[in-house]
Amino acid sequence: MALDRKKFFNFKFLGAAAAAATVGLSSVAVAQSDSVISIDGSSTVFPITEAVAEEFSSVAPDIDITVGVSGTGGGFKKFCAGETAISNASRPIKDSEKELCAANGIDYEFVDVARDAITVVIHKDNTWADQLTADQLTKIWGANSEGSITRWNQVDSSFPDAPLNLYGPGSDSGTFDYFNEALLEDVGGSRGDYTASEDDNILVRGVSRDVNALGYFGLAYYGENDTVLDAVSIASEETEGVFASPTGDITKYKPLSREIFIYVNTNALAARPEVESFVEFYLENAGRLAGDVGYVALSDAEYEAQMDKLF
Repeated sequence: MALDRKKFFNFKFLGAAAAAATVGLSSVAVAQSDSVISIDGSSTVFPITEAVAEEFSSVAPDIDITVGVSGTGGGFKKFCAGETAISNASRPIKDSEKELCAANGIDYEFVDVARDAITVVIHKDNTWADQLTADQLTKIWGANSEGSITRWNQVDSSFPDAPLNLYGPGSDSGTFDYFNEALLEDVGGSRGDYTASEDDNILVRGVSRDVNALGYFGLAYYGENDTVLDAVSIASEETEGVFASPTGDITKYKPLSREIFIYVNTNALAARPEVESFVEFYLENAGRLAGDVGYVALSDAEYEAQMDKLF
């Protein structure tokens, strides 16, 4: 299924609810409501949420859905302020965000929706960095490398004497947080002298236009752009020194494989039938749509367990 990536989109569904039968909803009761279901957060989770919302449009034509992309951190700020009913997240909620939700009386539950690999990418014409170790990634991205590790041959003497141009998520991104925790915790976090954006499409464009570039973002964005980018295989202690690709067995791509989530306002879930319908539809269809947009589905049993958390 081809999906357009947009920074922000809005569905205005006007029509009969008879289209529900075409999607095979099983237990989902279609809500008739003029309410808006507001969603924001992770750019990584955006593709699967967008896909779900597109299909939900044929089931609930009278419901508006807005999906923003302000990063996991930005999404939680809105969610914990009561501005959104659902928050896309590529990392678990932080203690400070839990406190903000509690202060504003926002109760929530989270559910896993798919598995992702934080994919390290290079330009198609980069012939030297298709395999990197976790230690090399730490050397490249660590805070103590800012202003000092600026050329490829400083990473490995066999690499060319060429500028090292870096592209990565901004600090509101859950992918940024996860990458830092996995690789950079012992070196003071991430360097700041790189091109940063919460919009993964900007990172794709940057790396695809620069043979000396290196970047990272969610697997779905690599899958959409694998004709202009190459994925880097990684070896770490967790892989026992074996290079693992994010496009292979995702469970072996350590330490950069992870689950991705949605957080649901449980008060909205209980009080608003349209939110309940959408979330139930999401979990019933996430496995199929995860593969469509480039992520890895959970097992049927795992989706059933996620459903049991909410209903």
